[in-house]
Amino acid sequence: MKKRMSTSISPKPEPRRQRLFTHRFLPMILLLSAAFFIGSAFIITDYKERILGWGSVMVLQYTRPKMCETRCRARGSEALPRGIISETSNLEMRPLWGPQNKKKPKFSMSLLAIAVGIKQKESVNKIVKKFPESDFIVMLFHYDGVVDQWKDLEWNDRAIHVSAVNQTKWWFAKRFLHPDIVSKYSYIFLWDEDLEVDHFNAKRYLSIIKNEGLEISQPALDPEKSELHHPITARDKTSTVHRRTYKVIGRTRCNENSTGPPCTGFVEMMAPVFSRGSWRCAWHMIQSDLIYGWGLDFQLGYCAQGDRTQNIGIVDAEYLVHNALPTLGGLAANKVPSPSSKPDGRSEVKRLSFVELEIFKNRWKRAVKQDNCWSDPYEQSTKKQ
Repeated sequence: MKKRMSTSISPKPEPRRQRLFTHRFLPMILLLSAAFFIGSAFIITDYKERILGWGSVMVLQYTRPKMCETRCRARGSEALPRGIISETSNLEMRPLWGPQNKKKPKFSMSLLAIAVGIKQKESVNKIVKKFPESDFIVMLFHYDGVVDQWKDLEWNDRAIHVSAVNQTKWWFAKRFLHPDIVSKYSYIFLWDEDLEVDHFNAKRYLSIIKNEGLEISQPALDPEKSELHHPITARDKTSTVHRRTYKVIGRTRCNENSTGPPCTGFVEMMAPVFSRGSWRCAWHMIQSDLIYGWGLDFQLGYCAQGDRTQNIGIVDAEYLVHNALPTLGGLAANKVPSPSSKPDGRSEVKRLSFVELEIFKNRWKRAVKQDNCWSDPYEQSTKKQ
């Protein structure tokens, strides 16, 4: 009997290379795969964070202008952070060295600004002495270029001196009394030099205009001693303040129904007093090239911060004498004009004043016609008058 041969199938031995791969490289591959998987999770998370981060930046970039559209910025300050912007200033003097003045500046200060020449030194001295240092800053506009000869006056060193030869009060005001410079002052007294102040008290005047709510005002003029150009400025001995006149002025018959100049809402330009708000408006109306300011007085009602018949007035309780001296372009004291002589400076000043008045009137009419966004609050009353 043949022996059956038992055959057993034995596994085929692994090649050496395969065993080497399995024992050495497979664990390494698995380890790298695990590392790659874990790393991918972090990378994706970081990528998402970056995407979200850039998205936030883009959102901020596109939403910030919309958020800030309503925030007003002074022209030229757009590139600066808001907290560093100093929009206003004042006329307070600062020491060059030594201890600084630690006293807080008085909140309610006012400004007295006068156009002056050395010939009116005595008159100006009397005016300035009527304005206490505790309540007023003093600014002198020297139209004759003479500054040093004022040094003997006790208040000289605390006054601000600005000098420009043969320039007017309104030329100085337009250039040196910008509303942002004088915004710290409650009232601006913009006066001529030829005023007598024997019956004027500045502190009482301030008290009156505050109580009366006057945004634009002037002291009344003594009609017996002053040169009057407008009846409304004459002092009424029976009142503290008046806001209208009942005179007949040219073709205009002033009465209680009058709503505008020259019957009401009017002050003359020789001694006006402006509130902070009214001056900001009036300054913009002053024309840089029209130096005499003629015509402004009839339009000041637009700057009265409300009803011009109520917010503009003449203070009778504190009054002045207006001497109307021809200081600009005037003749020398010892010079008498002759018929054959050439036109003197004073006559040329008057001629140019009238020319500027017509220029201003025409500019006003043109501005009203061209500005479609502006409506005249006094249009109907002007037509009636």
